[in-house]
Amino acid sequence: MISRRRLRRTAAAALLLPLVIGGGYAVAVEDRAAPIAGSSGIGDPYWPLDGNGGIDVAAYKIKNRYNLRTYQLRGSTRIDLTATVELKRFNLDFLLPVKKVKVDGVKARFNQRKKHELVVSPVATLAAGSSHTVKVFYAGNPKGKGYAGEKNWLADRREVVAMNQPHMAPWWFPVNDHPIDKATFDISTTVAKGREVVANGKLVSKKRTKRGTTWRWRADEPMAPYLAFFAAGDFTIKRGTDNGLPWVNAVSQQLSPGDQRASMKLLDRTPGVVEALSADLGDYPFSVTGGLTTGLPVYFALENQTRPTYPAVGSRATSLIVHEISHQWFGDDVAVARWRDIWLNEGAATFMEWRYAEQHGGQPAAETLRERYRGLPASDRFWELSIADPGAAHIFDEEIYVRGGMTMQALRNRIGDEKFWTLIRTWLDRKSGGNGSSEEFEALAAEISGQNLTDFFTAWLRTGSKPAETAPNGLG
Repeated sequence: MISRRRLRRTAAAALLLPLVIGGGYAVAVEDRAAPIAGSSGIGDPYWPLDGNGGIDVAAYKIKNRYNLRTYQLRGSTRIDLTATVELKRFNLDFLLPVKKVKVDGVKARFNQRKKHELVVSPVATLAAGSSHTVKVFYAGNPKGKGYAGEKNWLADRREVVAMNQPHMAPWWFPVNDHPIDKATFDISTTVAKGREVVANGKLVSKKRTKRGTTWRWRADEPMAPYLAFFAAGDFTIKRGTDNGLPWVNAVSQQLSPGDQRASMKLLDRTPGVVEALSADLGDYPFSVTGGLTTGLPVYFALENQTRPTYPAVGSRATSLIVHEISHQWFGDDVAVARWRDIWLNEGAATFMEWRYAEQHGGQPAAETLRERYRGLPASDRFWELSIADPGAAHIFDEEIYVRGGMTMQALRNRIGDEKFWTLIRTWLDRKSGGNGSSEEFEALAAEISGQNLTDFFTAWLRTGSKPAETAPNGLG
């Protein structure tokens, strides 16, 4: 994600203990014979109600109908999941009113007494390790819903785009809403005839009926739920293939003709940026790429998997494309393990902006680091935040982006170009399709460099002061 004005979020107050999910947090669960209730949080202290314990989702199949004029959304979502412990009930994150829930085709009891939590009680206990199909039917107006101080539904009567971070999914489908639980997505959205729908992945079908047009998109590679999106309205859509990689770009027709042309020209640079970044980072991790420019008054871009979304910023903002496409590796293919690890996403994407510039006629990234470092005195508040654990309210502060990028370049200076790029490619290869933490990245850096980097990372990530201008800090 990138923003001219970094978004600030507020954490929920309570801390709930999570249960184990496949590949996720390994947290102690009380040993008891009786079935248990899955927890209402997955264990991330920044947002204790995010995600849910006791379940591991493999796939979402979403079938929604959206009325642009009334903001009403209705539909159903099929969730294929595995119970990771023996469950008498489990939770999903969802904000819209639910009409009915079925588990393996059998009607289940449910309640929504707590906002954001859909509690499902199947007729039969779910055995640990067993797989199930859950289908949730719902209808409501996402525009009026809020969670954790956020009202994230971005829409007017001509266009909607479901994009936001760290939360978006619960506004439009029931979900295990944390990056640690990735899944595949099949997204069908029905809108009035003559309107377009764009979502993640590849367009599977477009069917016209008496009730409108249904656009079905499918993302085959596992994805963190907040990266799933759809946009509906009047869009100009272009498709093509570059070097064997298909792309789909879309630009809102709500924009002025000049902004539409400039936006499409900017999006057209996506395949070239993918090719340039691949030279450093390895193969592009997904089967399709592209982008979408919205006509809504948003002031940030977001790295929706396979198809980032952008505001109208003109045709010269190549660095914006570089940032969001870099996230396809850092943030999407390798997602955060906890939200406190966000510097890995944003710092790497910021650094790749500097790297791209040095390769395309701009100044070297090392010089960018020196300028940023020397331009801010030690007394500046910029140095106060611990970017390895900034707190929920600060995960999108400028320091996360810029100091994260500075940390990457300083590490490059410290261990040398060859070992640095070996580190980056090894990290992306080992963690591909999964999640990573700052501590894991730091350990891998020490392993590959053969150096003790504890003091380096402490100086850059964990102290509330400006790192000393020394060679050990990558500043000599």
